[in-house]
Amino acid sequence: MTTPPTLTPMLQGPGGFDLGQEIYNRLLKERIVFLGTDVNDNIANQLAAQILYLDGQDSDQDIWLYINSPG
Repeated sequence: MTTPPTLTPMLQGPGGFDLGQEIYNRLLKERIVFLGTDVNDNIANQLAAQILYLDGQDSDQDIWLYINSPG
């Protein structure tokens, strides 16, 4: 098992543009799946799709799942 990459969170980039989606794209490229809301059917499907996508890309590499959810 490898150590997860170190990330520095950013909320705004130069010029004040929103990096919200950019951050999630970057996390996915680093094989990191992040759950930050309550789990419902839509969120569960999104998480499953991301994990299956990453597994299809390289089933030998670790996938990191970070959970910050109230339930």
